[in-house]
Amino acid sequence: MSDHSINIRYLSQEDLIEAGCFDFPTCLKAAEEALVRFKNGGILFPDKTVQIFKEETQERINILPATLLKEQINGLKNVSVFPMNPRTYGTQNLSATILLSKIDKGYPVCVMDGTLVSNIRVACVGATAAKYLSRKDSETIGFIGSGIQARNTLLGMKSVRPSLKVCKVSSQFDYEEKDFIDTMQPLLPDMKFIACGTNNEKAARESDIVCTAVSCQAPLLKAAWIDTKAGVFYNHIGGWEDEVENVLQADKLVTDSWHVVKHRGQTACLAYKQGLIDDNFVYCDLVDIVDGTRPGRENDREYIYFTATGLSYIDIMLANTMYEKAAAKGIGTVLPLQAMGEFEHDLVGKIVL
Repeated sequence: MSDHSINIRYLSQEDLIEAGCFDFPTCLKAAEEALVRFKNGGILFPDKTVQIFKEETQERINILPATLLKEQINGLKNVSVFPMNPRTYGTQNLSATILLSKIDKGYPVCVMDGTLVSNIRVACVGATAAKYLSRKDSETIGFIGSGIQARNTLLGMKSVRPSLKVCKVSSQFDYEEKDFIDTMQPLLPDMKFIACGTNNEKAARESDIVCTAVSCQAPLLKAAWIDTKAGVFYNHIGGWEDEVENVLQADKLVTDSWHVVKHRGQTACLAYKQGLIDDNFVYCDLVDIVDGTRPGRENDREYIYFTATGLSYIDIMLANTMYEKAAAKGIGTVLPLQAMGEFEHDLVGKIVL
């Protein structure tokens, strides 16, 4: 008789952390590899499905598939984005689950937390951009926003720019800045942290790297705060969080995917829809710098603007990397999805007609 059993490995966020998956060098390498592989046809990446429940707040659940052809792994990411959660419920605004399946038989092999994966992907893409586009001697990083994305991004940035010595943070409330510093100082004891007292300008001015990591839709970062001749690298995370003029004054506009960015509600998209920029204004996509097609930073005076929408095939690459690491260590819970085919069970008295 054929074996019809199917088992899956369940990996919680705690399992992933225990397995050592909070590993930025490994994740950065995987993110770069994913970018290049997709460009070269090694990853299948169909359109996502989006269900929006409140237009005004963009509360939504997205379903995003991708297939890694080399690994013969299909991944399906189910991610909810509810921007009002922090203010309404005091909880995170994003949660995700990832299902991995082998495409030899099509059977699922893993169900795992996708929130950690998503957050690390955001950090790794921004940090990869910083690796090629920020000044190598960057010492000061300034954040507008102090949540999970800001914290992960700081870790990613520090991984590629160990020269960073000072981190300034501005948030909507003083206590949010304090919480950010209290959390990050023990993780990065060699850095000096400065709370900006909710003053966004203080966080941005004289920072070598500027990051906006907020969920609101408002021009919090003013173009006048950027010294465009000081070699600033701006990592734009999210939607419309800076003035459109900030895009226009950039020496280079780099995206994770301009094809995606120009149709999404980000600042660069607004500039495009308003006719202020066209396709020729965009320097290139990040992958073209990673694979050497285009140079990255060419001098210490360029102001470079990077914006990303998020490419979920990178999440699937990271998820599979984490799954393999956890499975090799025997971490997680192996659960039976089915022990046998349904008609191999004793069904007498158990079927309702």
